[in-house]
Amino acid sequence: MRIIAGSARRTPLTAPKGTDTRPTADRVKENLFNILMPYIAGARFLDLFCGSGAIGIEALSRGAEEAVFVDTSRDAANTVSANLTRAKLTGRVLTMCALAAIPMLAREDKVFDIIFMDPPYSQGLTTQTLDALLKSPLLSPTGLVVAEIGADEEAPELGLTLQDIRAYGSARLLFYS
Repeated sequence: MRIIAGSARRTPLTAPKGTDTRPTADRVKENLFNILMPYIAGARFLDLFCGSGAIGIEALSRGAEEAVFVDTSRDAANTVSANLTRAKLTGRVLTMCALAAIPMLAREDKVFDIIFMDPPYSQGLTTQTLDALLKSPLLSPTGLVVAEIGADEEAPELGLTLQDIRAYGSARLLFYS
């Protein structure tokens, strides 16, 4: 696993130990950033269920202004911090549940241009998290939410507009505005 492009291109990244983290495949990450490229420069990026932090770190490497990383695992948080250091980038790392981080960040008046979420597949967390985001002021009016889900999962339809779905093997990316 590595950073694909930008200021930290080719920097190797590590993943948290164990099987609880499922890193986004390089192919999926590359296609995701081909789609997001017009929105990245100067963006405020939120990486929920961040695991290794590879997606948010890629955004920083490609010119995002700020990134916040959220994961419940202390091992994941330590891995993200180490990956940021290795890439010579900075970001805020929160060790907490995404559903708790959303209202906390809202109380801090945070607003994000891109919110990426990659919850564990088939546990209902995608719908819960999208619903929490919808009820919060975290997404900028022109912002985008990208959810990675399992290929066999249904795309939740809440108050956000589903703009696009891209399939990549066992994963699908949902693009909401």
